[in-house]
Order: sequence, then structure tokens, then C-alpha cells
Amino acid sequence: MQKIDRLGWAAGTSFVSYGRRIGVRVSDPQVLPQIMDLLPPGRAASPSPVVRRLYSIFVGGDGARAGVRRLHLAYANSLRIARTPDLQAALDAFESDVRLYVAERARRRVFVHAGVVGWRGRAIVIPGRSFSGKSSLVAALVRAGATYYSDEYAVFDERGRVHSFLSPLSLRNQDAQRPPKYRAESLGRPPGGKRLTVGLVAVSEYRPGARWRPRHLTPGQGILALLANTVPARERPAAALAALKQAVGHAPVVLQGTRGEAAEVADLLLEKIG
Repeated sequence: MQKIDRLGWAAGTSFVSYGRRIGVRVSDPQVLPQIMDLLPPGRAASPSPVVRRLYSIFVGGDGARAGVRRLHLAYANSLRIARTPDLQAALDAFESDVRLYVAERARRRVFVHAGVVGWRGRAIVIPGRSFSGKSSLVAALVRAGATYYSDEYAVFDERGRVHSFLSPLSLRNQDAQRPPKYRAESLGRPPGGKRLTVGLVAVSEYRPGARWRPRHLTPGQGILALLANTVPARERPAAALAALKQAVGHAPVVLQGTRGEAAEVADLLLEKIG
């Protein structure tokens, strides 16, 4: 446990996310609104200054003196997670770390690296790590009429139902060094909030020019595919396995294959689950 000591710090906040109390303090109050936009979905403000994880973000000086580098620092407890002249890079490191911490330590929830959309009362879950193409497939499904739930984590409860983890979609392109982010509403659909049972699990990887010819997996293979992308698989293996068994037990379809363009595959997935 740590306490948000604001002595020498300009501003700070504390919140609870999935049962974990987290604090943030900053050296420049003007940065706090940006940080608030980066906090994990599903959080609630906490009046207590006592936290389990404390983030400290130091904003460097103006760098006006010759030969002086302006460095921004970010710490998670005593561990330095960023030291960079780019403030946005420091904030990106904070965002990534705080979300991963919540995913690892969440109470009564199991986080899986996956995109999720809703379709006719059921969830399509697309497990995969970064650069596997899951965000572009999620965006294509939303444009095709599905409801956005997440492009980062599928959040399962003990009964295998999927909950939303709403944050802007990060869609990479070749021209941008930092992926632009889009809210679900900009794709033509409001985000979802109702928990869903799983209707389809699509294990896919993007390859330019590939044709989507998936093979059907058994429920056991589907569980293993999800488990390979489960964040607390080592810390809480029993809870993770139990939740995924429940999830795949409700899923009539589990597919795996290499895909080409997301728009083409999106229509086929909606047709399959429909």
C-alpha cells in the first residue's frame, strides 16, 4: 500500500478499477486532464489517498538553456517506465502500464487480449496480440453493423459472459508513427454495454492478399487459443480456465485462419454467427 503524497506535486487523483485502487500524481497540473482521458474504462473515483499502485509523472522543464535536454519521467511505484523527451510517449507508457496492471490484477474478471463486438445479442471475440490485425477487423465489423465492445481486452466474468472495455479504437496505418484513435460513434454505431454470451471466436491473423478459409476448432482448441492470450493465465490459472470453459461452452462456432482485407472477412463472420 502507498499513499498519494502531494508534497512537491502539483495535482493528483485516485480511483478504483476492477477492485484495485490506483493513484496518479503529476508535477504539472495542466497534464492531469490528458491523464484522465487515459485512465482505464470502468473506473470509479476514490476518496482515499491510500493506493496499491502509485503512478508519478514528472513533466520536464522548458529546455530553454543550451545543452539541457527536456526529459519527462513516469514511474509505477518505484519502477521507472518512461524517460523520454516526448511527453506523449511518457503518457503512452503510463496508459499501457496502468491498463495492463488492471488486466493482471482485476478481481472477479479475466482479461484476454482480444477485440470484441456484439451481434444480435451475442459476442464475436477475436483473440490476438498487438499487430495481429484485430483492431482493423473490429472496425470493419462495426462499420458492417456490429456493436463495439473493445479492441484491446475481452473481459470475462466467472460465467463466461463478455463485458465491454470501452476505449477509442487504435487503427494503425503506414504513414502515422502513432496510431490515430477513433471513437465507436465515428464508425456509425454507439458502443455496447450489456454483457453478452459468446457466439463466435475467430482466431485470425492478417496477411496481405490472403483468402479467408478458416478451419473449425474443437471447444478444447478454442479454450487453448483464448488461454494463449489471457493476461492472468499464470497468476490465476484456475480462475482463467474456469471462465474460458464457460465462455466456449456457449459458443457454437470457433474458427481459425489467415485472412486478407478486414471488410471482406467481417461480412462472412456476421453471416456465420447470424
